[in-house]
Amino acid sequence: MSQRSIEWLLGRLLTDEDLRTAFIRDPGETLTLLQRQGWDLNASEVEALLSGDSAMWRDLAERIPARLRRCSLRTN
Repeated sequence: MSQRSIEWLLGRLLTDEDLRTAFIRDPGETLTLLQRQGWDLNASEVEALLSGDSAMWRDLAERIPARLRRCSLRTN
């Protein structure tokens, strides 16, 4: 278990619009991709992250000043 990975992931979910959008759309797939990229998340951490309401990340992110968030530059 890596407390640092969890803290970093929570921070990224709040400040990185692209990661947050991917997590809200498909939390399981997003966490699997992060683990494949080398993030240190064990099964109980993944289970805890999946058990919450993934849409809450959008609500929480909106409370953070915009200058502290990374906006998406993607065009769809």
